[in-house]
Amino acid sequence: MAEIQFSAIDDARVDDAPVGSDAVLQVRAIDHTYPNGVQALVNVSIDVPRGLYGLLGPNGAGKSTLMRILATLQEPSAGSVVFDGIDVIAEPTHLRRLLGYLPQEFGVFPKVSAEELLDHLAVLKGIGPARPRREQVHALLQQTNLFDVRKRAVANFSGGMRRRFGIAQALLGDPHLVIVDEPTAGLDPAERVRFLDLLAEIGESVVVILSTHTLEDVSKLCPRLAILFNGRVVADGELAPLVAKLQGRVWRKPVARAEADALRQAFDVVSTRHADGRLILHVLSDGSPGEGFEPVGGDLQDLYFAMTAEAEQAAA
Repeated sequence: MAEIQFSAIDDARVDDAPVGSDAVLQVRAIDHTYPNGVQALVNVSIDVPRGLYGLLGPNGAGKSTLMRILATLQEPSAGSVVFDGIDVIAEPTHLRRLLGYLPQEFGVFPKVSAEELLDHLAVLKGIGPARPRREQVHALLQQTNLFDVRKRAVANFSGGMRRRFGIAQALLGDPHLVIVDEPTAGLDPAERVRFLDLLAEIGESVVVILSTHTLEDVSKLCPRLAILFNGRVVADGELAPLVAKLQGRVWRKPVARAEADALRQAFDVVSTRHADGRLILHVLSDGSPGEGFEPVGGDLQDLYFAMTAEAEQAAA
């Protein structure tokens, strides 16, 4: 794999990296090793400004561990996390008052309506008295387009409705930091669009960290992102400049399936697309790989596979 140089990535690995003026969340040199010896995070440092921030990586990359640390559900082995001046590790209770968290899966009571359950969760979060709490519950049900079904049991909701209820509970108490894990998993196309629109609206005023496997969600919503691989940050920064680093180095060629394996052996194939029943190979190369290849600008998919493939090769 041809080496890609990203100055933003190198900066992110320095323990005392300068905090950007727009950074609200600063994560510095986070390490985490589980009791069984598995090292989940290694020297993770990122700056997260207000707005939507994407967190990408394959299974086992360390995304869930990092999110649990940011959500104060576990402490790291080393490192620091500061959110808007709050030392998150030293003062987790302080952050919890400002936090909204939507895990990939969450349980519900079988016969409790959306309105009752959201009000109960608001009570547990210390929101009151009753009248303004109920007003907030109704406002969130309106915002998530669930007000008309507020008397229905959440257990009977569709997958998309449950995800929208999940974001409603995450927004209780007007959080300043919202963390969502795989928010569009299992949603049909219409529900996915509605949910992404809702996340975009929320991200206009608070920090939203979006952890997902879906590259399209991040490319549409998140101006900044980090890519994790084997517990390390392999790319971090604004999406457009990161992708621009690939300019002039990504080439594409439509090929027959019978040719694909041989070309993968010969070239650094960073991604494979499909169009009109044919394979489109994207190859990373400083010059034209040969006849039939044409230059292409590159995108998040190319960046993601180029960086994870390079990191995998370096670890081999």
